[in-house]
Order: sequence, then C-alpha cells, then structure tokens
Amino acid sequence: MPKLRISLIHPIGNPNSREAALALWEADLLDEIITTIAYNPKGWVSRYLNLLPKTIKNRVADELGRRTWMAPKGVWMRPHPWQEAMRIALVRTKLNDRLGFSLQETVDWIYASIDRHVAENHLDNLDAVYAYEDGAATTFQVAKQRGILCLYDLPILFYRKSRDIQTEEAQRFPEFTSALQAAREPAWKIERKEQEIQLADRIFVASSFVQNSLVEAGVNPEKINVIPFGAPIDYFYPKPKTDKLFRALFVGRIGPRKGVHYLLQAWQELKLPESELLLVGINEFPDNYLAQYRNQIRYIPSVPHASLNDYYSSADVLVLPTLVEGLPLVVLEAMACGIPVITTPNAGVSDIIADGIEGFIVPVRDVESLKEKLEWCYSHTLELAEMGRRARHQAEQLTWTRYRQQLASRVKEVLSPGDSGGS
Repeated sequence: MPKLRISLIHPIGNPNSREAALALWEADLLDEIITTIAYNPKGWVSRYLNLLPKTIKNRVADELGRRTWMAPKGVWMRPHPWQEAMRIALVRTKLNDRLGFSLQETVDWIYASIDRHVAENHLDNLDAVYAYEDGAATTFQVAKQRGILCLYDLPILFYRKSRDIQTEEAQRFPEFTSALQAAREPAWKIERKEQEIQLADRIFVASSFVQNSLVEAGVNPEKINVIPFGAPIDYFYPKPKTDKLFRALFVGRIGPRKGVHYLLQAWQELKLPESELLLVGINEFPDNYLAQYRNQIRYIPSVPHASLNDYYSSADVLVLPTLVEGLPLVVLEAMACGIPVITTPNAGVSDIIADGIEGFIVPVRDVESLKEKLEWCYSHTLELAEMGRRARHQAEQLTWTRYRQQLASRVKEVLSPGDSGGS
C-alpha cells in the first residue's frame, strides 16, 4: 500500500499546531508543513544575525525565537516569510494604524494569503490537508475538487456562539466593543468560516464546549472529534515559591474577551492584605483603562514564553474568568507548574478539571463568585497547596504524547476506507 500523504498548514505555528504536525509525522503521514516564518536556531538565518548591531540582533532574535519551528526528519518545511515579515514590521512601527489597518486585519490578510497560496501551489499528490480556522476555505474548495480529504482544526469556540457572547458583552460595555472581535467580524470572514465547516470531512476540537457550539450550529456530531490539548510537563514544572505574598495571576491577552474586567472589579472589592494581582500579557483594553487599577495590580507586558514557568511558580492561583475559549494552554501550563486554577465553563476546561479538585469553575461574569473563590484561596493555604498538587497530577495524565497518539489514531480512521465517523 502506498504511503499516505498529508500537508499541515498553519500561518503562525502555535504550540498545538506544532504538536499536530508531530502527531502526523509519528504516524508516518506528514508530507510537508506550510507556514509563514519557521525559524531554525541552527540555520543560516541565525548565522547572519551575528552581523547585525547587538541591539537590533537581540530584537530580531527575540521575534524569531517566538516562531521557532523545525520540521521533523523527512518532512518538507515550506516557509513563506515575506508577507508575515512585512506585517510584523507594520505592526511594530504602528504604520498599520496610520494606513488604516487594525491588528486583526493584518492577521486576516496573512491567513487568507497563505490559504490562497496553498490552494494554488501545494495540493499535488496529497491524500489530505490539515488546516485551521480562517486559513482553510480556499484550500478546502480546491481540495474537494481533487478528491483530497479536508481535516479541520478548530481550537476555539465556533464563531456563532462566540459572536453571541461577545455581542452581549459589547452591549453591556460599549466602550469595549473595539476589543471584542467576534462582535464585529466582516461578512466575508464569516462566509469563510461557514465554508470551512461545511467543507471539512472531519473537525478536531480540544473541548466538549467547542463541540457543543458546533452541534448547536447544526454540524453532525459524528464529524467531530474531541481531543484535549496536552500539558507541557517536561518544561513546565513546580518550583518553590520565593515569597509569602498571596499572589493571584492572570496570563494571556488582557481584555474583555478574557473577562479581566470582572477580575479587576472582584480584586478591587476584596482588598486582601499582603496580596497581589499580577497581570501578564498584551493589554487589549482601551487606553488608560488599566490605569484606574494601578494601585491594586501589577502589570507586566508580554514576556518570553520560556520565562512563564517563573511567573506561574510565583503565584498561588491562576485566575482566568474568560468568556470565550477552546481550551487555553495557559491553564495546562499552570497545572503543569502545580498551580490550581479559577476559571469558567467557557474556558472549555470541564473535560480536564473537576470543580473543587484541581481548581474552581465559576459562572461567567460573576464577580461575587470570583470574590468567594479568591478569598477561599487566600485563607486556605494548605488546602490550596494540595489542590495544586492534584493539578500537577492531572497535568501528568494530559501529556502532549497522549494528544498526539489520539489525534494520529483519529486521522488514520478518517483515511481508512472503512471509516464511518466516530467520536
């Protein structure tokens, strides 16, 4: 039987897409990876970096380091970096604002460009393509014409449910509308999302929460596989806390989609002595919004991913009161560090966290519940530490190896002639 060939396409190359590529490679299915920037620290680009002035070299190396992606042995890596490099330059210089393009519009441009390029140039002699939300519509259309299977990865809530939630939030807080992307997506992008779902032969999601949003939209449940992402237990692990200050931590995009405004209100009202709320990530709130809390919080902008272990380990609890997710990797990272989590059902964690065991699951938009659980954590340090140990134990069961094995198994089922769907 000839070897089956799959191409994986992801414009950014985030951790879950890299693990999906490994899963296909380990199953001897992966033919090539198509992305924008795929940095190899041992490649020729890194050698030329040494020719740059030190300050410029460090900035470029930091940017490239975020996009490290090396193909497994025997797999073609097909980077298409120039448009993405241009996009990064526009964003870093804020020239995109002067030209009238939002950050999201620049990202949409990259996704659509790569999708179109793949459809025109990278579908020869394939059995299947594995692609992601917003980057698959054109590829899937051409693939269908050629009899190529379309495998779709949806890492976040389906847009219809997400749009409803974010539209409601924009009505509650009109000043946040600009940061609630799904509440104002253009018609062309919505049409692409619908096409992707309709054309997909199989859809892979990380949580039952995402699965339910698809079923509610009329997608056949037999077309959907739920495979939770893995916890990075090899390089995120418990470290001793170096101070006695009670610290609640938020990591991620600091904005209304993540429910951070509810967390800020809860923290302000609690007024816990000898405590700190630490926010780490890119601020998506309107200008000066966080300034009103400057005496109650500590804010650190985006940090290198490799340094996050230290931030998790400095905390007593991770708090993620999010409104819309799929299964956030920050939850799995915190659990790997032995840190319990306060989050919501909309984080998609109900498949991996039991309320009161590895953390707490509170209703969305519920400031009083957030206050109650934060105060419990503050006053029950021994019990909280035990909860953290249980979180680490659960993370050890949810490895990326497990994810890859399950994904490879499901993909093989789809590719086999006798496949008739499944869960």
